Amino acid sequence: MRLGLNMGYSGRRIELPMEIVKEADKLGVYVVWAAEAYGSDCISPLAWVGAQTENIKLGSAIMQMPGRTPANAAMTAMTMNQLSNGRFVMGLGLSGPQVVEGWHGQSYARPLTRSREYVNIVRTIFKREERLTYDGKLYQIPYKGGDATGLGKPLKSTLEAQPDIPIYLASIGPKNVKLTAEIADGWLPIFFSPDKYDAIYKEHVEAGFAKAGNGKSIKDFDIAPTVSVVIHDNMTEAYNMLRPMIALYVGGMGAKGKNFYNDLACRYGYEAEATEIQDLYLSGRQGEAMMKVPDALIDEIALVGPKERIKERLSRWIGSSITTMNLTVFNVESLRTMVELVDELS
Repeated sequence: MRLGLNMGYSGRRIELPMEIVKEADKLGVYVVWAAEAYGSDCISPLAWVGAQTENIKLGSAIMQMPGRTPANAAMTAMTMNQLSNGRFVMGLGLSGPQVVEGWHGQSYARPLTRSREYVNIVRTIFKREERLTYDGKLYQIPYKGGDATGLGKPLKSTLEAQPDIPIYLASIGPKNVKLTAEIADGWLPIFFSPDKYDAIYKEHVEAGFAKAGNGKSIKDFDIAPTVSVVIHDNMTEAYNMLRPMIALYVGGMGAKGKNFYNDLACRYGYEAEATEIQDLYLSGRQGEAMMKVPDALIDEIALVGPKERIKERLSRWIGSSITTMNLTVFNVESLRTMVELVDELS
């Protein structure tokens, strides 16, 4: 199992953890990921990071598909890949209806169709074998709508072909996980539990491989969850560091009945707790919602506690199906400790 590093989202001001990133580059960490919601984008920080590092790969986790045309996303990926000497990793995702319709002003309808068509178009551009044409349900290239000028013509990227840029998809629900396994090179799951893989995810991943054909299997696929790590002797304080983030997602990321993260917590067996967290959060009682996040849920999806406890629980991850563990750490010392422990246990 290799390690990655997730820088997360920016707040009001962009403050990249460059000390941690540079140390990760020195320690041989595989990839660093940047995120985007509706503040900073994920590509600009990666360009900044890429100019100050040498070996670590640069991953977008994720580029929001509804916020970019497929051609624009492919242009960005190919540009980043050339500038970084082949270090770019393209992470794509749908985001959610609140951001897609409320921020980007695009319809969230037919999300699976959008993912499939988007990846097909991007791969065609990367390969540069033919001029781009596409006649899909959501994308028509050249554009043929009723208000078209009729002057559009098929084009081919002026950059050289770069078919080896890997494409990862962020997905949560069963159908989306199946599609990810079918069409992507890797999967970026959030709130992943190695203990629940066989019961919750495996059949959908295997079904995706079967639909892809050509012998695709887990050997050809990178399962790369983000795992928060808090190394701290006080368990209560360690748990409390992660409660706000989990409560935000389970309670506040979406509306009642349309929150993918809440649905996931329910599938993990925390339906009562997830319902209570959401009710509290949406009623403006965020602090109470945070304190309702179960310790057991945190332990399933994160690594918290003293070093020896982290080491003990890390074995669950190393012995699981994941191939890249993308760490969220809060200081250089925690990163060094995780590199040391993974080396020791592998």
